[in-house]
Amino acid sequence: MPATTPAVEDYLKTIYAHTEWQPEPITPSALAGKLGIAPSSVTEMVKKLAALGLVTHVPYGAVRLNELGTARALEVVRRHRLIETWLVNEMGYTWDTVHDEAEVLEHALSNRLLEAIDARLGHPRRDPHGDPIPAADGTLLHPDAVLLSVAAPGSRGAVVRISDRDPAVLRLLTENAIGLDTVLELADAGVLLPDGRTLALGADALASIWISA
Repeated sequence: MPATTPAVEDYLKTIYAHTEWQPEPITPSALAGKLGIAPSSVTEMVKKLAALGLVTHVPYGAVRLNELGTARALEVVRRHRLIETWLVNEMGYTWDTVHDEAEVLEHALSNRLLEAIDARLGHPRRDPHGDPIPAADGTLLHPDAVLLSVAAPGSRGAVVRISDRDPAVLRLLTENAIGLDTVLELADAGVLLPDGRTLALGADALASIWISA
């Protein structure tokens, strides 16, 4: 597998994450938006990724990981999600503050330390937000889930994933004791909580929560 830089790893992880919970491939403009960089910089990096044999891409078209790129992306994803889990479980971080710290550490930890963290945590299968953690061989278990924003009224299930893209949403859910495995029911007036309350959630929150299908 070709040697990669932190910048290349960030691209691979972002491309992978875009299609992990929905089927549409990422475009260069969307990639630029997610990474917060200029489209011209994305164009040059995508050319580099293609030259390294990690992605397939046609001009102005979507960017897709190939088999080699997916394998490398899963290595980076494993690092990021194990570090997030370690920071929350062992270091007292909250799930709304852990992402940026993991972004830095994922490029710095040795494989030996990473595997020690994995063992210390008992080889977890998901991170604090419910995203599956790939095993060392790249395999992962992906739960069947439906996004609340597209679920039919009356849908009921346990929370299996909450997006970490908006820390404000994570804090709102914490304040209302909503986390992984919390059973929710989608009602006309909002979301019915286990304690009997009905919580009105905005579009951003509804588009951030997946429940068991």
